[in-house]
Formats: sequence, C-alpha cells, structure tokens
Amino acid sequence: MDRRRALVIGASGTIAIFAVLLFVVGGRDVLAALRTADPQLVGFVVVAGLGWLVCWSLMLRSILGTLDTQITVVRSFFVYAAAVFANNVTPFGQAGGEPVAALLISKVTDEPYETGLAGISAVDVLNVISSVTLVLVSVSYYATTTTVGEAVQNAVVSAIGIVAGVSLVLGVSWRYRWSLVDVASKIVAATAGRLLPTSTLDFDLQDRAGRFFGHVETIATSPARLALVLGLSLAGWLLQGVALYLAFSALGYTVPVAVVLFAIPLGNLAGAAPLPGGLGGIEAAFVTILVPTTGIPAATVTAGVLIYRGVIYWLPVGLGGLAAAAFGMDLTK
Repeated sequence: MDRRRALVIGASGTIAIFAVLLFVVGGRDVLAALRTADPQLVGFVVVAGLGWLVCWSLMLRSILGTLDTQITVVRSFFVYAAAVFANNVTPFGQAGGEPVAALLISKVTDEPYETGLAGISAVDVLNVISSVTLVLVSVSYYATTTTVGEAVQNAVVSAIGIVAGVSLVLGVSWRYRWSLVDVASKIVAATAGRLLPTSTLDFDLQDRAGRFFGHVETIATSPARLALVLGLSLAGWLLQGVALYLAFSALGYTVPVAVVLFAIPLGNLAGAAPLPGGLGGIEAAFVTILVPTTGIPAATVTAGVLIYRGVIYWLPVGLGGLAAAAFGMDLTK
C-alpha cells in the first residue's frame, strides 16, 4: 500500500471517529461552547504549544550533540517540527513517522541515516519515560484528593502494561541485538541475492546496525546529557498540560492540574491507532478520560480538547509542513 492510499484510508477513519464523537456529545453544543472561547487565552494556548515544540527540539539538538552532530537552535526547531509533521501525517504516529523523521535529520545534518534514527528514537523513548513518571505522580496525587474512577484506573493500568510490554521487548531485543541483526541481515540478503547474486547487503546491514547501536550506547552512557534531555522532556509535557489547562480556562472552566497531567500522556496512547498522527482517536480518548474526571459537560470537554489539539496537532503540521518542504522532503510518495 503506497503512502497516499494509507493517508486516504487513515483520513477516512479520522472523519468517521469525529462524526461519531460529535454525534454522541452534540455537535451544536460543541460549536456553541467554542463560540464562548476567550481569544486571548486561546492565544496563550498557542504560546504554550510553541514552548512545547521548543523544549523537545532542544532535546533532539542535545542528543545529536552527544553524537557529535552539530545543529543550530533555530534549525533544530524546524527539523523537529518537520519530524512531528511526519508523525502527524503518517498512520501509527511515531511508529510510522520515525523512519521519515530519521531520513529528514540525516538529510539536513549530512549525517548517516543511523544517526538520525538514533536521535529521533532517543527523543521518543525518553518522552515515554518522562510521561510514565508524570502519570504515576499525578494519578497518585489525584487518588489522595478524590476517588479514582474505573475508567482512569483501567487507562493507567493499560498504559503501564503497554509500557512494560514494550520495555520487555526492547530489553530482550537489546540483549540479543547482534543475533537478531545477524539473522535479519542474512534473510534480507538471501532474498535480495536472488535478484543480485553479488549483493553485499548482508555486510551493509550489519555495518549500519553496528553504527546505530553504537550511537544508542553513546547516548545511554552520557548521564549529564540524559538528565538534561529528561528535564526538557518533562518541561515539554508540562507545557502541553498548560495548553490543555488554558484551553478549558478559555471556555470558563477550571480543570484540576493533576487530571490535566495524567490525561495528556494517557490520551496520547491513542496515537498508536492507524490514523494520521492519531487524529480523531486521541481526541476521543481525551474526552473519555476528562468527562468522568472533571464533571464538565461532554460538549464543553470536547470543545476544550479541540482547542488544545487544534494547537498541539495543527501547529507542527503547519510549521513542520513548511519546513519539510523547505528541506526538500516529499512525504506524499
């Protein structure tokens, strides 16, 4: 399936989810709530969204610096925005957009593809680590002030289960990485060898894998740099929390800070759905989490989520799309 067809199918799924969501909560009520939004506070949501992009772009710059790849602050911002753009227009979110983002980083920095892949992968993994920490702390605090609903409990348990499962797979894969590379390279090389009898693909794949794992080890053995990027990651999540809090404030409602902080990482789990950047699925997940935990009417919650996601999703799509075009990347092929 080519990328254009995948985008069409993903977009169709997104439209269907939004249609169902607006039908359930009441589309007219959502529009009425949106009309009451304070434009100034909505502007502050945009500022918080920009702050989030800055923090995570600085993460990427710091990680690339660990790999002896130099990039300016401004350039790193637009590179990361373009990477988020790739994630947002590719089904399965980061899983689908990471290879494209790695290619973009390689193109802009003139470094091997493995360097770009190690950089963007490290950003994503560290963001997961900081998000789990944020969920556990905020849910623990929320549980001391109110009764945690079954929906939130299930979401938290699911999130921990998913992260634990992924961590186990990554741990086992890392432990036996060279065996896996050896087997995979031989299979791919054998397949390619039927068409190209003199192919050296086996050795090429092992060499590329060696460089990639070497980059990962360099990042993992830089504790000071890890502390810095984890701090930037947490700051990015907190700014997303500020954006969501302000989105509801623009509608005249106050949402508990703890709810905001655990809702964002949990809601973003829906980004793993086969939708462009999780669009539609993430909004529905946010509404599902926030309605029972805030007591705010579903239509107003939906309006707040649309304001928030209108910035967090569409801001990098706009900026990143322009940056990707300027960098000469065609993501439609």
